[in-house]
Amino acid sequence: MSSDPKVSAVRGWGSTAAERAASYPSEQVLPDAVKSLHRGIDIDAPPEVVFRWLCQLRVAPYSYDALDNLGRRSPRKLTPGLEQLELGQKFMMIYELADFEPGRQITVASKLFAGAFGQQAITYSVTPRAGGGSRLVANRRLRPPRAPHGIMIKTNLPVIDLIMTRKQLRTIKKLAEKQAAGATG
Repeated sequence: MSSDPKVSAVRGWGSTAAERAASYPSEQVLPDAVKSLHRGIDIDAPPEVVFRWLCQLRVAPYSYDALDNLGRRSPRKLTPGLEQLELGQKFMMIYELADFEPGRQITVASKLFAGAFGQQAITYSVTPRAGGGSRLVANRRLRPPRAPHGIMIKTNLPVIDLIMTRKQLRTIKKLAEKQAAGATG
C-alpha cells in the first residue's frame, strides 16, 4: 500500500487513491459536506475481529482518552452485546449510528447541532486484505458550523481529526491484532 505523495496527511493519512475515490455511506448521510478526510491502516486480523472492535466505539473513542473520553480509559476487552447494532444508537458520546452493514462498515453522524465542529458523518469501512488481514478506512465528511448570516466558520478540525483518528485507528489495530494472535496462538 502506498499513499499518494500529492495528498497531504491532513486530508488522506494512510489512504490510497482508490480509497479516496471510493464511495462511502457517509456521503449519503451528509451530502452537502465541504470537506472529506480519509484515514487508512492495515491490520493483521480478520475483518470480523476488526469490525467487532469498531462496535466498541459505542462506549469509547479509543483515541486520547484524557481528551475525548473524560479521562476514562477505553475498554481493552470486548464488551458483550455491543455488536448488536440498531440505527440511532449512541457512539463515542456525540455520534449516532446512521448506517451499518454487519462485518463491513459502521457509519455514524454527529447529532443535530453538534456544536463548535459543525456536522460530521464518519464511515469506518473494513475489507479483507489480499494475503490475509484487513484494511480499515475511515472517511469523515464535514460541514463546518455557521456564524450568524450563514458565514462558515473556519475550524482546525482536519488537523485535530488527523491526530485523533490516527491514534484511534492505531489503537483498534493493536487491540484487534492482539485478539487475533490470541485466537491463533
